[in-house]
Amino acid sequence: MKFGIIGSGSWGTALAKILTDNNNKINWWLRNDSNIRSFKSLRHNPKYLRSTFFNMELINFYTKVEELIEQSDCIVIVVPSAFAADVLMGLPKNSLKNKKIISAVKGILPKRNLLLNEFLKKEFGLVLKDYFTVLGPCHAEEVASEKLSYLTFSGIDEAITQNIAMHFKTAYLNTFHNTDIYGVQYAAVLKNIYAIGAGIAHGLEYGDNFLSVLIANSADEMAGFLRKAGIQNVEVGTIDHHRPKTVSENRKTTNYAASVYLGDLLVTCYSLYSRNRTFGNMIGKGYSVKSAQLEMSMVAEGYNASKCMFLLNKKIKADMPIAETIYKILWNEHPADKGFSEIERELI
Repeated sequence: MKFGIIGSGSWGTALAKILTDNNNKINWWLRNDSNIRSFKSLRHNPKYLRSTFFNMELINFYTKVEELIEQSDCIVIVVPSAFAADVLMGLPKNSLKNKKIISAVKGILPKRNLLLNEFLKKEFGLVLKDYFTVLGPCHAEEVASEKLSYLTFSGIDEAITQNIAMHFKTAYLNTFHNTDIYGVQYAAVLKNIYAIGAGIAHGLEYGDNFLSVLIANSADEMAGFLRKAGIQNVEVGTIDHHRPKTVSENRKTTNYAASVYLGDLLVTCYSLYSRNRTFGNMIGKGYSVKSAQLEMSMVAEGYNASKCMFLLNKKIKADMPIAETIYKILWNEHPADKGFSEIERELI
């Protein structure tokens, strides 16, 4: 299986490290020749995770996405959701035929309000059986330093999903798989919004008690949305004891909520690596949205996601006072302190 990676940010670089550490040859798209020349000379990404060095014999670089796709069986898309459509729209309509697509995109495509699989089906006719996700409570910086991490792969064909996951399993990375494509994607979108909220709370100088209650209520709000959207696997502590165990599930059956839902929410809300938490912290301290965006060198996915989910929830009609208040703060210039005074009254 030949992997191609579209995206050269910190998470794209981390995923490339994982694959090449397993001795997989990869194709990798970088935006321009100068970045490629620097990469080859330095043996590391010149812009992200500079302490991560690569075996250059395992990497073929491309500046044209179409050429990378032609030479790859399995394409990992790991660009911010705000830019995904621009990167892909110029491709021929049949370019993804018979290709496996792995999404590492933790967001909804703004303006379109579509998950990546919905966009790829609409524009390229990609069928759901050829679409997979890789999500979970991982930070690129921790993967780069080989701190033990966990990732969950989702796809409707369990055998193929497990096979893909095994290419990423290393001594420092455990992998799991399930069939919950929509649930894990919506959870990844929502946790970024709630992480901005956690950052705002920190910037407003709320304490640890309030933050823990905020995150607990956010987890409950997320579960309520997922249930309304038709997702079933949202309960922490609930295990299907009747489902046969597999080799990859040698201790217990997969509990989706434990890591890919709740775990990702917790790490994104608490970790100092979290760009969404950092962005929210700036908002809480009085930065305008534009000033906070200029200050950061990376994209906070939760900003666009807050508007997308607000619009999507007009159809789902879940009770989401926390997410809606964060949307108002970010998009309607609602004062952060006033917004969190309103959130206070919603928490239990």
